Amino acid sequence: MISSLQKSLKVNPTLSTLLIELGEECEKVVLLLSQLQLANLTDDQKGDILAELTGSVCHLHVHTEQLPELIEDEILTLPDDSELNVENGIDNSSPN
Repeated sequence: MISSLQKSLKVNPTLSTLLIELGEECEKVVLLLSQLQLANLTDDQKGDILAELTGSVCHLHVHTEQLPELIEDEILTLPDDSELNVENGIDNSSPN
C-alpha cells in the first residue's frame, strides 16, 4: 500500500516514523472497511476481510500505546508564544 505520507514529517525522527506507519495502517483499515461495503461478498471473503481488520485494529492499538506521550514530548519542544514574540521582535510587555 502506498502512503500519502511519503516525506518525513517535521517532528523528531521517531515520532515521524510512528506517525507515517500509523497513517499507512489507517489507510489499510479504510480500504478494508470499503471492501466490507461491496455487494455480493461471500462468507469466506467477509471472514478474510474481518480477520485482516482485526489484525489492523490490534496493530493500531499496540502501535499507538505510547503515541500520546511522544506527541506531548514533541509539543513540549515547541517554543511558547512569548519566546516566539521575542524572536520576532514583538514586545508584549506594554498594554495596547
